[in-house]
Amino acid sequence: MKHFSVFHSSAHFILALALLMPLSTTSVFASSELGKFLGAMESEHPSWFKDSFLDFEDDIAEAATQEKRLVLYFWQAGCPYCNALIEHNFSQRDIVETMNTHYDVVAINIWGDREIIQVGGRTFTEKTLAAALNVNFTPTLLFFNESRDIALRLNGYYPPKELRAALDWAKKTSNSEKTFPEYLASLQGSPDNNQMNRQEFFESDLLNISNQVGEPFAIYFEQSNCRQCDILHQKVLTQSLARNQARQVKSFQLDMWSNTPVTTVDGHQITVRKFAQDLNVQFAPTIIFFDSSGKEVMRMDGAFKTFHTYGIFRYVNEMAYTEEPNFQRYLGALAERLREEGFDVDIWSYDLAVSQNNKAVTLD
Repeated sequence: MKHFSVFHSSAHFILALALLMPLSTTSVFASSELGKFLGAMESEHPSWFKDSFLDFEDDIAEAATQEKRLVLYFWQAGCPYCNALIEHNFSQRDIVETMNTHYDVVAINIWGDREIIQVGGRTFTEKTLAAALNVNFTPTLLFFNESRDIALRLNGYYPPKELRAALDWAKKTSNSEKTFPEYLASLQGSPDNNQMNRQEFFESDLLNISNQVGEPFAIYFEQSNCRQCDILHQKVLTQSLARNQARQVKSFQLDMWSNTPVTTVDGHQITVRKFAQDLNVQFAPTIIFFDSSGKEVMRMDGAFKTFHTYGIFRYVNEMAYTEEPNFQRYLGALAERLREEGFDVDIWSYDLAVSQNNKAVTLD
């Protein structure tokens, strides 16, 4: 299914379908009518993107001579989040001026076959590089500094305000001594209150993470005065499709700026603030999923609507990552199977992400 993924063998397809059974607790049998696929959007890349020979060390060096930095933009066909980046963010004059002044942008199709010479001289195709870099979401933006290191990584779509902050912080001429999360938080202003969104399925305060080892768990890193946190809780997790999956994982909520002490998996006591920093939490909300040994297996940052949120939670709850390491393949197979059962799938909706006869559908 081109909007999410391309299965390169029948074995991959069969494996992906096996991971998706069963889909619901209702008695839904295969429908003779294929469900609709809605919300996909195509985008035309701006003319100011760099026409690269895909040798990234050369690109970094060339950018440096112009006081710029290289940005890799990972995308895929039909991706509405990529379309939002192109049409909502890259249509704003100040953002485009910042991009042209401080960055060279190279587009990488996560399913593409063009040959790439990565930093360090290793050769990849576009799709194998995306896999090697664990690109789970599109768009993903990687900002390289002059030392050929990744200075900043944005997983998923960042709205214009947050993208502006990232561009200002990551440019070569930035004078900020703050980390990106600190810089982003400083632009939020003083909170109206110190309250965060709570969920009835959240566990009590998390003081000792090592006590959680033995079963999978998730940590919601959030902050007060956070518009994207409000959207997650008030527009996404109010939808039964996502909420039913979210309730299946043992979940804790932490204020990413708190100085409350917490004991890590290895027994060290640090503040929540330092814990979030060590985990490179740079955007609120960020949900990090851990397996039963306390190892991170997936994270959700950026701004997502209902179907992708549902898919991320389902991917983790089923431990599908142990059989299918590529989340986009999993998500594509999930959408395809739902459509085969007669459901309409809308990847750009909050309230009717999966529906039948124009009514929302509840799935386990």
